[in-house]
Amino acid sequence: MMEISASMVVKLRKMSGQGMMDCKMALQEAAGDIDQAMTILRKKGLATLAKRAERETTEGLVVCKTSDDGKTACLVTLCCETDFVAKSSNFAAAADALAEYALACSSDEGAENILETTIDGKKFGDILTEIASKTGEKIQVGDYAKYKLDGPGLISAYIHFNQKVGTMVQIDTSDETTAAADVLKQTAADIAMHITATKPLALDKDGISPETIEREKAIYAEQVKNKPANIIDKIVEGKMKKFFEENCLLDQKFVKDDSKTVMQVLSEAAKQAGGQAKIKRYVRFEVG
Repeated sequence: MMEISASMVVKLRKMSGQGMMDCKMALQEAAGDIDQAMTILRKKGLATLAKRAERETTEGLVVCKTSDDGKTACLVTLCCETDFVAKSSNFAAAADALAEYALACSSDEGAENILETTIDGKKFGDILTEIASKTGEKIQVGDYAKYKLDGPGLISAYIHFNQKVGTMVQIDTSDETTAAADVLKQTAADIAMHITATKPLALDKDGISPETIEREKAIYAEQVKNKPANIIDKIVEGKMKKFFEENCLLDQKFVKDDSKTVMQVLSEAAKQAGGQAKIKRYVRFEVG
């Protein structure tokens, strides 16, 4: 058996992040070939991933990336098993890489598509295998969304300081001048932060499923079943109005000024910018 020097083991350990004994065994199996030893360790990582398939990944980071021209942006989560790993530098680096790969991905949805995306000859799936091998945990791409502007507008994102929750919102405008105005950019950022904090169910009541609406009506009707029959419908109607105001983004009271709705705040900002604006869509991701 070829003699494996300590310096070779240390070099492989720095490259792979694996334990000293694993590195030594891989080098012995590869007859001292560093590249072959790395391949062996990566294969081991893939096997380990399969064993971890049933574990829960309830921790992780939310990351976002915007193209240089501001026309495309993505929001994506990298998930792991423990908060300890989520806070590690290796995991943070993998999450940053994920944002790059997500932006480069040819598909606007589907985490599996990111895994096959290649940058500089390397697939993100390979990076995922490496970080899983280093951490000893199940690591996976969670939620993923990409927005692309198809006309005048802007995309704004907000990531909470703990990186466990974030939002991306697309706002369409009447013209590019309105989209480029500082007042609208700031308002878009504020609305992204608002969504992160308030967790709206939908943009407006048309976006809330009929099943959810019927369920809420049934709950409210049950709560007031002892009231006179002739006023039950009015009470339920009033409760549903409040439900929509609390759960539909456009009707929600703005977190930075509860005297106005989100729709009013956006309309006023667009008017100051000399045009019109409307929220086309948003997405909110959370881990943990």
